[in-house]
Amino acid sequence: MFNNKEAFKQLFQEKLVSKLGKPKMEAQKADVYKVLSSMIREYASKNWIKTNQNYQAHQEKQVYYFSMEFLIGRLLGNNLLNLGMLELVRDGLKELGWDLEEIEEEESDAGLGNGGLGRLAACFLDSLATLQYAGHGCGIRYKYGLFEQKIVEGNQVELPDYWLQKGNEWEVRRPDKKVEVRFKGNVEISKENGELVFETHNYDAVTAIPYDMPVIGYEGEHVNTLRIWSDCSVDSISEFLYPDDSQYEGKLLRLKQQYFLCSAGVQSIVRTFEKLGLSIEHLPEKVAIHINDTHPTLVIPELMRILIDVKGLGWAEAWELTTRTVSYTNHTTLSEALEKWPVSMLKELLPRIYMIIEEINTRFCGMLMKKYPDQPEIVPQMSIIDGHQLKMANLAIVGSYSVNGVAALHTDILMKREMKLFYDLYPNRFNNKTNGITHRRWLLHANPALSNLINESIGTRWIDSPEEMVGILKYSEDSGFQDRTRAIKQHNKLKLASFIHEKQGIIVDPYSIFDIHVKRLHGYKRQLMNILHIMYLYNQLKQNPSMDRIPRTFIFGAKAAPSYWLAKRIIKLINVVAHQVNRDRKVNQKLKVIFLENYSVSLAEKIIPAADVSEQISTASKEASGTGNMKFMMNGALTIGTMDGANVEMHDMVGDANMFIFGLQSDQVLEYYQHGGYAVQNVYHSDARVREVMDQLVSPGYFGLNGYEFEDIFHSIMSTNDEYFVLKDFASYIEAHQQIDRSYRSPKKWQRKSIINIAHSGKFSSDCTIRKYASEIWGLERI
Repeated sequence: MFNNKEAFKQLFQEKLVSKLGKPKMEAQKADVYKVLSSMIREYASKNWIKTNQNYQAHQEKQVYYFSMEFLIGRLLGNNLLNLGMLELVRDGLKELGWDLEEIEEEESDAGLGNGGLGRLAACFLDSLATLQYAGHGCGIRYKYGLFEQKIVEGNQVELPDYWLQKGNEWEVRRPDKKVEVRFKGNVEISKENGELVFETHNYDAVTAIPYDMPVIGYEGEHVNTLRIWSDCSVDSISEFLYPDDSQYEGKLLRLKQQYFLCSAGVQSIVRTFEKLGLSIEHLPEKVAIHINDTHPTLVIPELMRILIDVKGLGWAEAWELTTRTVSYTNHTTLSEALEKWPVSMLKELLPRIYMIIEEINTRFCGMLMKKYPDQPEIVPQMSIIDGHQLKMANLAIVGSYSVNGVAALHTDILMKREMKLFYDLYPNRFNNKTNGITHRRWLLHANPALSNLINESIGTRWIDSPEEMVGILKYSEDSGFQDRTRAIKQHNKLKLASFIHEKQGIIVDPYSIFDIHVKRLHGYKRQLMNILHIMYLYNQLKQNPSMDRIPRTFIFGAKAAPSYWLAKRIIKLINVVAHQVNRDRKVNQKLKVIFLENYSVSLAEKIIPAADVSEQISTASKEASGTGNMKFMMNGALTIGTMDGANVEMHDMVGDANMFIFGLQSDQVLEYYQHGGYAVQNVYHSDARVREVMDQLVSPGYFGLNGYEFEDIFHSIMSTNDEYFVLKDFASYIEAHQQIDRSYRSPKKWQRKSIINIAHSGKFSSDCTIRKYASEIWGLERI
C-alpha cells in the first residue's frame, strides 16, 4: 500500500477525501484516527486472508482460545508497531500537522474485558500471531464495557462504558457466518435403530453474528482472528460485560452469555473443521479448544451435544473426542471465585445441556465409586453436581485433557491442596504454565526510549527472542548505562506528572519516588494495607514535619465491582486520605496520594513506564500469578511484594537484593486458615502503629467527615479476624518500605537493581508462555 513516507502522505490525503469528503485542512483528530485505522486494517487484510487460506490449504491444527474477556486496549499504535510502520506514520503525520500520540487518544479502549484475565488473553493472541501459530480468540462483542469509573466526592460512580459509540474501525461484521443459539424448550427422546435420539422443541432461538478483528503478528505477515459474537435481538444477551449477578436476573443473564459464547463458538469451529473434508473422528487432530478459566466450560457439554445429537455419534466416542479436544486454565484458588450455578436455573435455561452434564456426572461418580470403594466420602467432594449446585471447575477438569495453573506456586497449591483429589486421580493432566505479557506492547510501544537503549546495547534479537534481554546484565554496573536508564525513567515520570496535573490539577514532585498500586480493587490484593501505611506515614510527618524521608508519591488506579461494597469503601478511604494529605502544607512536599480514575490498558501504558516502585502485596497464596508485576519489572520498577503468584519466580531470578519481600509465606497463611486464622486483637493491642491507624478509621477529627464514616472498614478487619492478614503483615510492610527509602538514597545501587530486573523480565514474555502451551498442551507447529 505504501512503503515510504511520501507515499503514505499522499495516500492518506486521498483517503480523507474519498472516505470522509474532507480536505486536510478541515480534518479533525477523530477524522484522522478513523481514516488511518481503516487504512491499516485494509492493509493488514491481505495477509489476513492469506493466513486463513494457508491454514485451510495445509489443514493446520488450530487452537481456539475461549475467554469471556479480551482486554485488547487501543490497537492503532500496537498494529502500526507490529506492521513496522510506526515511525513512518508518526513522521508522515507530523509533516501533515498532526501528532500520532494525540491521534491515538481518539481511540476508545475496547470494552471487551476488565482485568488480568482479559489482558492475559490479549497478550496470548499477540504472541500466537507473532510466533506464527494457528490460534484465534473466541469472545463476546459487548456493547457496553464493565463501566466508566468517575470519582465524585471520593466515591466511585459507575457510568455506562459505551465504547462502540464512535464505531470500531478494526472489526468486520460477518453475517454470512451467523449461527443459531437455542435456549429453553422441551427435550423429546425417541429411538431409531436401537439408538436414543434427542430433539429439542419449542426453544427460544437467538441469532449470533460474528465480528472478526485481525490479530496482527510482529512484522505483519501472520494475521490471526479474534472473533467476537453479538446478539442483535431486543433483549440483547451481549449488551453488558459482567452483568450484576447479585440478583437472580443478573445471574441468569451471565449464564446465558456463557452458553451464547460456547454454543456460537463451537458451532463455528465444527463448521470450519468440516471444510477440511475429514470425518469428525479427526477433530482432536485438527482442533484444540482452550477455556480461559471456568466461564466457557459449557463448551464441553455443547461439543458433546453437537457430536451426539447432530453428528450421530455414540456417547463413548463423543466423550473420547471431547476430552481430547478441550483444555482448561485455572486462574484462582479463591473458593468464592470457583463458579457454581443453580441446577434449577440450568435445567430451565439449557435442558439438553443439563441432561448431558447429568450423564457426565453419573458416569464420573460411578467410576469414582469403583475406584474408591472404601472411601465413599470422596464422591460428593469430587462430584460435578453437588446437591443443588453445578461446580464448573469440576466439570472443566473432568471434561478436558489438560489442566494448568498460571504460576509455579499457584499450580503447586492446586495440586497439593485445592484440587488434590483431582490431581491424585489425573496426575498427568495437571501442569504449570506461568503467565506472560507481550513485550511488544508493554516495552516496545509503551516505553520506546528504553527499547531503543536496549537495541543500541545488545542489538534487536531480543524482540524476537525476549529471553536475550538478559544480555543487558553486563551493563548493570556501567555508570553510563545507569545514567541513561535513570534519564529515561525521569522523562516518563515528568510525562505522568504532567498528565496528573492536567487531569486533577495536582502538582506532584517528579523527583519523588513514584510508588504505584494499580489493579482491580479486591480484599486479597490489599489496597487497604497500602492506604493504612500511608496514614501511618502521614501521622509520622505530622508529628515531625522535618523528619528525613525521601518524598513519595503514591499512585492508585482500581475499579471495584459495582456490588462489592467494601471495595468501594476502600476507594472512598483512599480518596479521603488523598484529599487531606495533598492539601496539608506541612507534609505535602514529602507525601502525595493520587487516585487515577477509570484505570484501563491505555492508562496503564502511561503509568507503568513511570513507576519506581511496584506494589504487588496480595495475601500470600491468593494471587494466582499476576501480570502487572511483570509489566512493572520489564519497565525497571522494583517490586515490593509478598511471596505470592509469579512474584516467587521473579524472586528466584533476581533474589532478595533486587526486590523488597515482606510478609507471611503462603504455607503460613494456609496453616492459619486451617486453624481459623490468627488473633487479630493481639496485633491490634500490641502494635501502637496498627492501633493508631485503625482507631483513626472510627475517630472524629481524623480521616472522614465524622467518627463513623469508615467503621465498616474497621469491622471488616476486626470482626472477620482479618481474613487477608492486613494487620498481621503490617509491621513487615513498614520495614520493607523503610528499606525502599534507604535504597533510593543510593542512585547507582538503585539503578543497578532496576537494570537487573529489566534484564530478567524477558522470561515473562507471553512468547515464552505460548511456546510452552503450543508444544506441551495444544500440539501446534509453527507455520
